[in-house]
Amino acid sequence: MPTTQHHPNAALAGVPGSRRRLDTPALLLDLDAMTGNIARMAQFAAGRGVGLRPHVKTHKSVEIARRQLAAGAIGLSCVTLGEAETMAAAGLPGVLITSPIVTAGKIRRLVELASRAAPGEVMVVVDHPRNVDDLAAAAGALAHPLHVLVDYAAGYGRTGAADAAAVLALARRIESHPTLRLRGLQAYAGNIQHIGERERRAAAAAAVRSSVRQVIDAASAANVRFGIVTGGGTGSHDLDAHDDLFTELQVGSYVFMDADYSAVLAEDDSSTAFDVALLVQAAVVSVNQPSSVTVDAGTKAFATDSGVPLVAGGPLAGAAYVFAGDEHGRLAVDGGRRPQLGDRVEFTTPHCDPTVNLHEVYHVVSGDTLVDIWPVNARGR
Repeated sequence: MPTTQHHPNAALAGVPGSRRRLDTPALLLDLDAMTGNIARMAQFAAGRGVGLRPHVKTHKSVEIARRQLAAGAIGLSCVTLGEAETMAAAGLPGVLITSPIVTAGKIRRLVELASRAAPGEVMVVVDHPRNVDDLAAAAGALAHPLHVLVDYAAGYGRTGAADAAAVLALARRIESHPTLRLRGLQAYAGNIQHIGERERRAAAAAAVRSSVRQVIDAASAANVRFGIVTGGGTGSHDLDAHDDLFTELQVGSYVFMDADYSAVLAEDDSSTAFDVALLVQAAVVSVNQPSSVTVDAGTKAFATDSGVPLVAGGPLAGAAYVFAGDEHGRLAVDGGRRPQLGDRVEFTTPHCDPTVNLHEVYHVVSGDTLVDIWPVNARGR
């Protein structure tokens, strides 16, 4: 990754009007919108008495993680070991790896990571008894026990123990190993985050909470205690905070928002409202077609799993975008609002997390000015 100091746009930092002079395609981060999103989620969590362990998979940025922690987050969620290594190397605390670490090479890396951290500052989830035993054997090299949570499928099934009996068996197995310490339960229901209808999403979230409550009650009856109950997400954050069940939320996309989440949460009567803070700026590179123009942002600039990008306001708002290859997109325009060659167009991303992973840096903007360039530290990790 090139240093941000030598980035082609670095010389524009602090120059009034520089937002519209960037080399494109450029990943934009609206600093004011992001700061507001971080503050609103922190205020929500504090008001509900629940902790925040935001997912760094959304931003993969040490600087953004620092700002979330400074606003009150109790730690960070990382899907991958590479993300966890990146955050821990920057001295950021409270890393929970939310996907099982099972291969021999990664288990060695996990133990090395935990050896450099204070006890409990690196935690990992498990969903299989063999994985428990493998972690226990490897953790013998540590000066302190490895802290572990049981991963519960919670109706999603991507990972996680299938039912309360399986959760309890794993918890007991963890407790049987002196090199491990049982910390809690993970119950992440990613399948409900993007349900568009509020009533259906609320019903699905209530079903998840009921299921998790049954697991906790079964464990309690067997004298097994889960100090941490972690899960939830941006799409269900206000629902997950009900019933005094989750001790912390693994929200991620709230920090940026995207076209999909904006649509999902548009009709929510929520105590929080988040602004779009992540954009991709493109330049018009061809105007020769009568009913469209071509911009220099295609499938290498946007994730394609959640539809197409949306023009983010301005005179072209509502113009339809169509992917036109790796580096290009077509924007349908009429004569009355036809842009000129070299004009900049900004887009709301279809799906923020994988879009970020396509870019090396954030162009941090405030108003019409580029104020800084931040690396996407854990890109590709």
